[in-house]
Amino acid sequence: MTAVSSDAPVVGIDRIDCYTPNHYLDLVDLAHARGEDPNKYLIGIGQSKMAVAALDQDIVAMAANAAEPMLNAEDKANIGLLIVATESGIDQSKASALFVENLLGLDEHLRAIEIKEACYGATAGVQLACDYVRSHPGRKALVIASDIARYGLRTAGEVTQGAGSVAMLISRDPSILVIEPESLYLSRSTGDFWRPNYSTEAFARGKFSEQVYVGMFDELWDEAQGKGMARPEDLQALLFHIPFSKMGRKGLRSLESRIDGPDYERLTQRFESSIVYGKQVGNIYTGSIYLALLSLLENDDTLREGDRIGLFSYGSGSVGELYFGRLQPGYRDRLDPRRHQSALDARQQLTMEQYESMFEGQLATDGSTQTLTQTDPAAPHYLAGIKEHERQYR
Repeated sequence: MTAVSSDAPVVGIDRIDCYTPNHYLDLVDLAHARGEDPNKYLIGIGQSKMAVAALDQDIVAMAANAAEPMLNAEDKANIGLLIVATESGIDQSKASALFVENLLGLDEHLRAIEIKEACYGATAGVQLACDYVRSHPGRKALVIASDIARYGLRTAGEVTQGAGSVAMLISRDPSILVIEPESLYLSRSTGDFWRPNYSTEAFARGKFSEQVYVGMFDELWDEAQGKGMARPEDLQALLFHIPFSKMGRKGLRSLESRIDGPDYERLTQRFESSIVYGKQVGNIYTGSIYLALLSLLENDDTLREGDRIGLFSYGSGSVGELYFGRLQPGYRDRLDPRRHQSALDARQQLTMEQYESMFEGQLATDGSTQTLTQTDPAAPHYLAGIKEHERQYR
């Protein structure tokens, strides 16, 4: 738990935005192509579509595209810390944050780093950013979660793929969500999910991963209850890491017999609002819980200023954290639900042939020059190609 003095500045999420590639695959089409009942995906997994990234939409381009619309010149000048959280890194040495810093035109007097711990990385970034702003009240921090989830064609995990980014500006006296300084967390080495350096696809022990996920949530919830941090009657919403919506639902259902009916019903109703975007995008690893936060705020008109929200973040391998925040006056003025839903609706649906071709596309790894065309004309940033092993962005 993070200890802070009583006179420490109030910090949290001042802006939040997202970006997802402009291509998607309908999971009914995937089910038919793989000889499965569509309800296995629509109900069993709880997903309807998944975003598919073209080669020019790598994690750097998506990260910059998520952050660009929400930043003004003053924000860019005041950012003293930039964190990109990803498990889809493009380089074993150079942080993707440095590419993003350049694309966004940020002031160079900042710290730029990349964080990795499976899907938990963005929460580590948010907490680090809050600590930074508390000790540097005049500065801001930019945290971006950006990932492409790949499991391979015709694999068990194929239906839980996706791609996208979520950007958050952390500041003093935030406009959207004040993050409480005390949180609870667990770190435990488990073999539920991993991706070796030599593989472009991840490996997972699905059922075991679900057990670890729910088990860590249960431990943290019980601890929070014991410390008086998680009184259900005071909690208006509870968000979960959702690589697919059924996973978060299992976490929530673990509380069904442990809290009063009206509280469970309220949390369940709000959970439905939190998965609206994720069901259309798919798994975005580090950004999944923050896409759920954005989805909740933009698709639930019953939330009120001052409402307290819980967030359970999980990253395989494994790290879990449970923390809380309060919605701020006027938070809806910082949101743009019409733009986000319009962007999702405007995406191009892929045929199975197009999807498989796009999935099998590869960037050059032999040092040769490769030129890419921009596939999303509305995106301000894209990967233009590779020359002598170096990525070229525009």
